Amino acid sequence: MPIQGLPAEGRELSGQVALVTGGARNIGRAISVALAAAGASVAVNTLRSREDAGALVREIKTAGGDADVFVADIADAAAVRAMGEAVIKRFGRIDILVLNASQRREVLFKDMTFEEWRNTMSITLDGSFHCIKACLPSMLARRSGNIITLAGDAVLLGGNRKAHNTTAKNGLIGLTRALAKELAADGIRVNCVSPGSINTERPAHRSTREDPKGKIPLGRTGETEEIASAVRFLCGPGGGFITGQTLHVNGGAQIFA
Repeated sequence: MPIQGLPAEGRELSGQVALVTGGARNIGRAISVALAAAGASVAVNTLRSREDAGALVREIKTAGGDADVFVADIADAAAVRAMGEAVIKRFGRIDILVLNASQRREVLFKDMTFEEWRNTMSITLDGSFHCIKACLPSMLARRSGNIITLAGDAVLLGGNRKAHNTTAKNGLIGLTRALAKELAADGIRVNCVSPGSINTERPAHRSTREDPKGKIPLGRTGETEEIASAVRFLCGPGGGFITGQTLHVNGGAQIFA
């Protein structure tokens, strides 16, 4: 979707720097745009969507914001350390980390290989570990910061063909709660945003057999911008007394959990 223009509403994150993993497409793209609209400089991480990331950065800059592309496999500890150093060299600091990148391939558990299981864990959980370790020193130095993890409706509802992803995302919620308690004294807030059924560009391997609308009390699927708005709120002054929480943005789907 095209960028409407920056700034939007306010500049509550002016002077801050945000690193968004998987920040080039779909929900990640919307988050990158929302944080740029709030005044943050945005480090857009990608591995495979380099053209999309480059186009997004150009749009943000054209609209008056600041952004750059940082290519790294977040499952690779050395690559993440190098990315963290590059972000700090480019922008001077890291204030916000949004852990959006994940592996979403669907497969029945009976057919799942250990390699598929580990690939999901390495991106979602190991990748989060590497990224937090790379960004945390900059936040600790300023005694402030925000870490946002991204879960999904499967953590509430279970996930057919998603046992690996559901397990990893529940692990992220545990990590969110643990770090929120551990880092609160350092002025760092840690929260999770858990999207429901969201309108995104879906790869061919994603299941389309079920229409989720009938299970959502609001009667529709969500938009990527609605997830981005939740992330922006939690990172801004309005979320200043919120930490260790999981915000379910799913149209009320948890009612059926």
